[in-house]
Amino acid sequence: MEETGSFNFEELNVYQKAVTFANLVYSLTTKFPTEERFILIDQFRRAAISISLNIAEGYGTSNREFKRYLKIARGSVRECVALVTLSALRDYIDPAQSQLLRDNCIELSKMLSGFIQAVDSREVVGRR
Repeated sequence: MEETGSFNFEELNVYQKAVTFANLVYSLTTKFPTEERFILIDQFRRAAISISLNIAEGYGTSNREFKRYLKIARGSVRECVALVTLSALRDYIDPAQSQLLRDNCIELSKMLSGFIQAVDSREVVGRR
């Protein structure tokens, strides 16, 4: 832990974006039908949360391990894409919300892919 009371991974843009995305998913899924509480809502929230959790958990490990966690996070983004599609088909989210979620998924996927490449090329230094 840093002297400021924060962890280094919290400074990563991709981590911050993932937390913001999870918060958005939480906000939007509160409006889903209650019968989806233990199915679609839980799965959507778990997938969204998994992105930031994997970044946090992998941070400070070896480059090989960190890359594995980042790939898991990217898989969770893909899972969210499928959940956005299903949510839109069920009319639980409107087209604008669907597009907002998809845009976030695209951005997160690109950020994670770029970060994986940086880890591969050993550009990521100073992790604790």
